[in-house]
Amino acid sequence: MLVLVPMNTADVQEAEITPVLEAKTWAQLRIEEGELVEVLHCDTYDGFENWSEAVVVNSDGEPVIDFMNMSMMVLVAHTQKTIDEIVEAYLFRELHDLAY
Repeated sequence: MLVLVPMNTADVQEAEITPVLEAKTWAQLRIEEGELVEVLHCDTYDGFENWSEAVVVNSDGEPVIDFMNMSMMVLVAHTQKTIDEIVEAYLFRELHDLAY
């Protein structure tokens, strides 16, 4: 599964999720067999070689129509901030569906 996350920096250790319009970089997380395998970064959400299957945003009010038009599942991380927290929440199905 490839999961897209808007981040405030490309430094994996320091990076935190940020609002879509404030993203400094986008992280594409490759999650396989219950673990994080790879983290790629790109300046734009559509600049990755492989298409992401899901996007994680930090609130229900984010502009996500472009992601929905690309058939991405939209998940919300209300309390998770770091890549590790987001991956853990994803694996344990603790991320929320987008509230309309």
